[in-house]
Amino acid sequence: MTRLLDISDLTIRFTGKRTVHAINNVSLSMEQGETLALLGESGSGKSVTLKALLGLLPPKRTQIEGRIHVNGTDIRALRGRALQRYRGGEVSMVFQEPALALDPVYTVGHQIAETVMRHKGLSKDDAMAVALDMLDRVRIPSANRRLHNYPHELSGGMRQRVMIALALACRPRLLLADEPTTALDATVQIQILLLLRELQREFGMGVIFVTHDIGVAVEISERIAVMYAGQIVEEGTTHQIIRDARHPYTQGLLAANLHDVDRGARLNAIPGAPPALEVAPMACPFAPRCPKAMDACREGLPPFLSLADRRRVACLRADETVPAE
Repeated sequence: MTRLLDISDLTIRFTGKRTVHAINNVSLSMEQGETLALLGESGSGKSVTLKALLGLLPPKRTQIEGRIHVNGTDIRALRGRALQRYRGGEVSMVFQEPALALDPVYTVGHQIAETVMRHKGLSKDDAMAVALDMLDRVRIPSANRRLHNYPHELSGGMRQRVMIALALACRPRLLLADEPTTALDATVQIQILLLLRELQREFGMGVIFVTHDIGVAVEISERIAVMYAGQIVEEGTTHQIIRDARHPYTQGLLAANLHDVDRGARLNAIPGAPPALEVAPMACPFAPRCPKAMDACREGLPPFLSLADRRRVACLRADETVPAE
C-alpha cells in the first residue's frame, strides 16, 4: 500500500543577505487516514514544512534538497497546471488567519464554488450547490444566507469554518492545518478541533496539524512529531509521547503546562532560546538548553534511536531519560 506522505532528507535553505537553514534533514511519513501533529516552538520549521508540501516557497530564494512524495507523486517535479491541480485537489491547507487567506472582495460562496469549478469542472450552479453543502457540513447556521456573505461579515470562528469548507470542497487526500485555532477563543477552539476530527473521519483523509500547544496536539492527533531548530527530534504515537517522552525538549514542552499555572503551580519554562539558523547545525541544537547535555552532545549530531511502532528519538541519552509524569 502506497504511503500517503513520504518525506526523506528534506533540507531547506533561504538565501539572500544571509542564509537561513530552516529545515535540516527532515524525514517523515504518514499512512492513509492518519492524523499527525507537528509540535514545537515558533520558528522550529513547522509552517515551512507545510509550505514545502504545497510548493509555496519562493523559488528564487529557496534551496530545497530531498524528496517529497504524496500518494506516490514526486511533488518537487510538478510544474504548471499539474501543480495547480495538486494544490486544492490532492492537498489543501487551512491557514492560521482566515481573514488574510480569504479574498475580501468575493463572497464566501463564490470562493468555494470557484475552487470546485477549477478542480472538478462543474457548472457554476453545481459548484454553488457543493459550496452550500460544504457550509452545511462545517455547521454554519443559515448556510444558504451565509453563502452570499463577504468574509468581513462573519465572526472569526465562522471565517475559520469557511476556510475549512474551502479546503475540503474538492475532497483532498491530505489536509494541512497551520495552527488554525490559535486566534480563536477557547470555546470556539474546541468546536473547531472537534469539527476537524469529525470531518477527517468522514472523508478518510490524512491531516497534518501544526501547533505549539501540547493540549491541542493530544486532542487532534494519533501521532506526534516534535520539531526543534528545523529538525525532528522525537516521533511516536500520541500516547507514547505523552506518557513516555524520551527527548529532553519534549519533556520540557510537557512540563510547561499552563493548566498547572491555573491551579497555582509555577510555570516550568525551558531556559534559554532556540538557536539562530544562519549556520547548519553540526551538533545537537538543543544541547545549550538541555539539563542532561554531555560533551558528546556538543560534538556531533545525535543519530535517531528507532524503537517499536515507528517510534524514534534523536538523543544520545534517550534510553536514560525518565518518563514524563
